[in-house]
Amino acid sequence: MAIDHLHVIGDIYDRGMSAPIVMNALMDFHSLDIQWGNHDILWMGAACGNKACMANVVRICARYDNISTLEEGYGISIRPLSTFALNTYKDDNINKGFFPKEFEYNKYSETDKMSIAKIQKAISIIQFKLEGQLIKEHPEYNLDDRLLLDKIDYKNGTINIDGLNYELNDTNFPTIDPSDPYKLSAEENEVVTRLYENFITSDKLSTHISFLYAKGSAYTVFNSNLLFHGCIPMLEDGSFKKVTVMGKTLSGREYFNFIEQAAHKAYFEKDNSKSTQDYKDLMWFFWCSPDSPFFGKEKMATFERYFIDDKAVHKEQKIPYYKLAENEEICDKILREFGIENEDSHIINGHMPVNQKKGEVPVRANGKLLVIDGGFSKTYREQTGEAGFTLSYNSYGLLLAANKPFDSKAKAIETECDLQSEGTKLKGEIEDLKMLLTAYREGMIKEKI
Repeated sequence: MAIDHLHVIGDIYDRGMSAPIVMNALMDFHSLDIQWGNHDILWMGAACGNKACMANVVRICARYDNISTLEEGYGISIRPLSTFALNTYKDDNINKGFFPKEFEYNKYSETDKMSIAKIQKAISIIQFKLEGQLIKEHPEYNLDDRLLLDKIDYKNGTINIDGLNYELNDTNFPTIDPSDPYKLSAEENEVVTRLYENFITSDKLSTHISFLYAKGSAYTVFNSNLLFHGCIPMLEDGSFKKVTVMGKTLSGREYFNFIEQAAHKAYFEKDNSKSTQDYKDLMWFFWCSPDSPFFGKEKMATFERYFIDDKAVHKEQKIPYYKLAENEEICDKILREFGIENEDSHIINGHMPVNQKKGEVPVRANGKLLVIDGGFSKTYREQTGEAGFTLSYNSYGLLLAANKPFDSKAKAIETECDLQSEGTKLKGEIEDLKMLLTAYREGMIKEKI
């Protein structure tokens, strides 16, 4: 009741558990807005009917111990995928990179872990094929460096990336035809068709994604502050990078405005025209392109992390924005680009967890940039040391609070370390007022004349 308006700076989906419950709570909140995160865009793309986005969603759910979000939360069955995976990879000694990231110790038996690992491997290969098809269909995406299945030497178990050969830690690819590696097998195509039907017919998913569109945007200007999830595509010289999409060359605020329009057309236009399909394809581009303001890295090294042990190729280099935005003058330039001239304005940024263990701080550029993402979900706890940040704005000004990891309600109540004390204080004040009223009614205190 003390919150007049809530801003959610993206990434409701994927890393944490029970996104549908979070969405229900947000839908019941009296006043809010959402700045789309890259993982929100991914789910929006899946709901639009983009099959590559769907494959990514399913893979991430398997990877982060989150299949219940699909099946129980949205009624999206992965049984066809599970049956296919367990049959196709039944004799596969799956590498541990495909094992689910556990948040509850001893939750799975080794057999369960292996089953989920096979599901994750199966959907990963499907994902790489679907993404390859999109890249080939859209050379303007400039993502040819992500075409890796045709760079594999299937006989020798190696892959050539940027002119260097790397040994693969897994060489069992029963569904890949080396002469046409991006073609889905008949069984894979059936799996994709069934997933597609489940995604586009899920009423609950449709309700939640429609809410993301109704309350969400690529950026928001509020109280002379600029709020967005990811980054601004920029060049190293501090200029706004020009990105060509759908035949238009755009940068800065104009590019963000186009993204909003494109996302709406992808979801709400129901015709089968090539233009509408191109907008749907763009949802995947917004998820993983270095030119997307939702992503902000030079590459998404999913294949490398699964199949290559050499960690040198795992690194995902950040785009120049993240270094440039440490500079107050650059932040002022960005604010002006979005029509904000107020000297007390700020950029409020999500996306990149603040690694407090390494000395990173959320307040940067002499106070112009506030990075509030500290990694709220358990996935990031060991990396960051905290559970993200909450930024409040009231008569006292801007207040930035570090969220403490919330392990359980019982533990929080017992230790009083995981909950904000405001609710307790307010309840105490209410009880004091009730006692005062009772004392007045019973004549124990007199009204002053």
